[in-house]
Amino acid sequence: MNIIEQAAKRIEELRRAGVDVPWTATGVDQEAKPPAEVVPPPMLIEPPLMHGGPTVVALSSLSAKGDARVAPIEFPEHSDPYKPARRSRLVELDLKRLAANGFLVPGAPRTQIEAEFRVVKRPLLMNATGESAAPIVRGNLIMVTSALPGEGKTFSAINLAMSIAMELDHTVLLVDADVVRPSVLSRLGLPPAKGLLDVLTTPGTDLADVMLKTNIPKLTILPAGTANSRTTELLASGAMVDLLTELATSYKDRIVIFDAPPLLPSTESRVLATHVGQVIVVVEADQTPRPAISQAFATLEDCPVVMAVLNKCRGKVTSSAYGYYAV
Repeated sequence: MNIIEQAAKRIEELRRAGVDVPWTATGVDQEAKPPAEVVPPPMLIEPPLMHGGPTVVALSSLSAKGDARVAPIEFPEHSDPYKPARRSRLVELDLKRLAANGFLVPGAPRTQIEAEFRVVKRPLLMNATGESAAPIVRGNLIMVTSALPGEGKTFSAINLAMSIAMELDHTVLLVDADVVRPSVLSRLGLPPAKGLLDVLTTPGTDLADVMLKTNIPKLTILPAGTANSRTTELLASGAMVDLLTELATSYKDRIVIFDAPPLLPSTESRVLATHVGQVIVVVEADQTPRPAISQAFATLEDCPVVMAVLNKCRGKVTSSAYGYYAV
């Protein structure tokens, strides 16, 4: 006996016992009409699992004619009603410590480096939002790298992300893509955590499981994740291409910054560069050999936009508020 028949039988028993039932079902007083103000409570039916996965429907109260008014419960796309929504973990950045180590932080007094990164980010944002002369595919995916280790690429990637996080119209995701020697979390004073490589190697791991939201409202971090001996192959995999597509298209206002390995001693950055729209090469002033710079740029000749940032300049810094250009 199904649940509708059970309900009809129970109503009939109540009526025979002298209970005034103000509404009816099939086989019980077909002419009676329920008062408008009486709304019987809904019932929930959960059928057994089928090949198509669990199905949940809401069954309304029986009508005067005994019809069951059935309406499906709608859930957000790709969600599972039996699992809680995935939420990224919140981490607390020590803003005073970061500022003391030379990093940009929101709300800090105006500095020379803040103005310099405004100059760096402006053309990048124009390219990312389609305001440049020619449209750039995946212009919101920006890779920061260098020719050799130690030139300041991670420092530059973090500060660029911080600077974009101060924008009114953009959010930023900082990805530690230096999967061989990750350092973003340690620079920010955070412990190691699962991240990019875990999404690529562990089925069922979602981006939301490994992203770290910060106390800077518009800054989110994606760590490098668990070390793996096949990093180049993973970055060149179809799963990585799908992940980059998701990152590029999920949020229209999001800019994604990749802190990537140096170009010359590794191959990971060269693979990643083929999937992003813009590349920044950090060059250490008076240190990086010219042949190394030329060779690094040669590996990026197929990238739509390649820019250079000169780091660790030892020129004279003025203390005047208008001693430099700020845009």
